[in-house]
Amino acid sequence: MNGRGRVDIAIVGGGLSGGLIALALRQQRPELSVALIEAGAEPGGNHRWSWFASDLPPGGEALMAPLRKTSWDLGYEVRFPGHRRLLSSPYRSLSSTDLAAALRRELPEGAIRVNAQAERLHAGGVVLEDGEEIAARTVIDCRGAQPSEHLSGGWQVFLGRHMRTDRPHGLTRPVIMDACVEQLGGYRFVYVLPLAADELFIEDTYYADQPVLDRRVLAARIEAYCGNQGWQGEVIGNETGMLPVITGGQLAAYQAQIRIPGVALAGARALFVHPLTSYSLPQAVEIALAIAADADLPGAQLAALLEARAAAHWHKTGFYRLLGRMLLTAARPKQRFRVFKRFYHLPEPLIERFYAARSTMRDKLRILSGRPPVPVMAALRALLAPGAPMAQSRQ
Repeated sequence: MNGRGRVDIAIVGGGLSGGLIALALRQQRPELSVALIEAGAEPGGNHRWSWFASDLPPGGEALMAPLRKTSWDLGYEVRFPGHRRLLSSPYRSLSSTDLAAALRRELPEGAIRVNAQAERLHAGGVVLEDGEEIAARTVIDCRGAQPSEHLSGGWQVFLGRHMRTDRPHGLTRPVIMDACVEQLGGYRFVYVLPLAADELFIEDTYYADQPVLDRRVLAARIEAYCGNQGWQGEVIGNETGMLPVITGGQLAAYQAQIRIPGVALAGARALFVHPLTSYSLPQAVEIALAIAADADLPGAQLAALLEARAAAHWHKTGFYRLLGRMLLTAARPKQRFRVFKRFYHLPEPLIERFYAARSTMRDKLRILSGRPPVPVMAALRALLAPGAPMAQSRQ
């Protein structure tokens, strides 16, 4: 690669999935040479990822150990009109800054390539925008979610704000969902993480039909929410996102559309996400560990293995896509909060398994039983509806 030599594994995309794969390879296969290729100025981007302690697969805690993260062992809170609840599950959160710092610290010098835009991927390496080619025995594509007409659903649209408060805010637990806010065109809630005694991360989130985000409007709503809570202070940073809420589609057609012969696919691009909650860290941990365990496979074999795992994950998470169709298609926009309000009356172990995408058949029956939070006929129509294609341009 222009004097740099050939690497064993080239990972394109230095976000959560690509970063964790590189970290898992460093921990379990340190003799392998790895190139982590990131288009931005730093790996990780500008994001925050959170998860419940019960979400991680075996080996996950060890993989995440080098990463500085914020932990809440006293559980979390949810708030809905007429219903508030404290749950005991420990909660964790990781910032992209801390992911980047860990990767810089743990990976060998020169392993991370930033400001390196990949122009083309192929089975034998990566061609960068400036013409440089990085030769590799195995190439893994982790470049993020890819909208497609072969997938249907909606979007989780959000703006998050990191702020330092003028005085201690008094919040001791995360508020995962505060839906006691005006419902504006879709299920809306505010998500609050107390990062320190005088630091908060506040996110205004919507389950929306279209990928439309107006920063000024969402920023004003966060300011209004903070004012209602009595929080004032300095804004440290902001982040925005539009995550896919996948409710259906044709997996085989999607895989054929994005497949590059001989190139393995991981992360949200491979649909290793929770289709309803859009949580991706547990799946990223699982796939990183799986890749490290099979790191000797040639690129084509690893590509086939991960594609098969993606198909298995798609089959396993069909129940959550069904619930997504009921949320986005059957529930009236301003009444969508009732779906989650009812869910948070259920037993806590069931809720833990739901977020980990490990719901049992009994869990599924329990979630669907009783008086439905959406009109029955609308729910039946939602089961048959193809859903809106997710190929619209993001705004």
